[in-house]
Amino acid sequence: MKRILFLLCLVVTLLSCSNQDKKQARLDQLKKEHDKIAGKIAELEKELYPEGAAQVTYVSVDSLKAGPFEHFIEVQGKVDGNENIGVSPRTPGVVVKILVSEGDYVRKGQVLAELDDEVIQQQLKDLKSQLEFVSDIYQKQKELWDQKIGSEVQYLTAKNNMESLQNKIDIVENQVKMSKITAPIDGTIEEIPIKVGQMASIGYPAFRIVNFSRAKVVAEVGESYTAKIKTGDQVKIFLPDLNKEFARNVSFASKYINPVNRTFTVEADLPSNDAVYRANMIAVLKIKDYFNPSVISLPYSFIQSAKDEGHFVLLASEANGKKVARKQPVRIGITYNGLTEVLEGLNDGDLIISAGFKDLYDGQQIDFK
Repeated sequence: MKRILFLLCLVVTLLSCSNQDKKQARLDQLKKEHDKIAGKIAELEKELYPEGAAQVTYVSVDSLKAGPFEHFIEVQGKVDGNENIGVSPRTPGVVVKILVSEGDYVRKGQVLAELDDEVIQQQLKDLKSQLEFVSDIYQKQKELWDQKIGSEVQYLTAKNNMESLQNKIDIVENQVKMSKITAPIDGTIEEIPIKVGQMASIGYPAFRIVNFSRAKVVAEVGESYTAKIKTGDQVKIFLPDLNKEFARNVSFASKYINPVNRTFTVEADLPSNDAVYRANMIAVLKIKDYFNPSVISLPYSFIQSAKDEGHFVLLASEANGKKVARKQPVRIGITYNGLTEVLEGLNDGDLIISAGFKDLYDGQQIDFK
């Protein structure tokens, strides 16, 4: 048994030595190939850069200049008319006639629909008939009274009866008017949720009228921006459907925070010379919440960072009559629309390397494309 174990150990040892010899041979071969390639690289470098000249990397540079920097809060809103009213009837009733269609432009006071007023009309007819009879009695009593015939009580009673009926007729006529749904403003009919034969009720809109003579954009903004947005702030309104942008001002910033979604309402008026607005059209509201009148700003991709060094950029400089890349630490501010504000580290006229800077190191010789 001991003999078998000894033989097995011997075989394992021999195989291990054989593998080591193969690995060593492979390593020696790779070293030779490496030395051969390194020699070829050295020969090519000598041809390209005679007399010990350093390798030059060609880059593109831009001259820096301070300018204004703006930051905007972007929120989605919707287009609305400055007057957007749901019109409901002043008295309940069954709809018998609708006189307008969606998209129609209506004037203030125009009749939009009629409710069933048959009972009221009959009541009005009876009252008018009674008024004729009572008026005749009053006229006769008045003629007698003018002649000093009859009593004053009879005259006053006839007069009171006539006036009382006239007041009742005025009330019923007003009810007849209330059976007609009229437009409270000038505007466009945007929605008609009722139909003929349907019961119209007080408080439930039968029509929606929007006046776009003064259109606006309405948006809900997060509570965190409460201190940054106020009435009069500059705002850019972009309408994607029309591919148009307008520079305006905030016309209204609510002081009320909605407890459900923790937002407040912001509004901005649209130019009145454009007649293609549509209710609920999507609008992007860009509200300016930061402005620096003079600062150097760079594309964010120009700014690099290192773990122990922070943010830096590469500038083109001169050393010993040669152009070289220099690493310049910077302190950055906020970023908007691809540009980053540089608060410290750069000056007007500095030449920043804008292309070819990814593989450069501090002090590397460069030249301009």
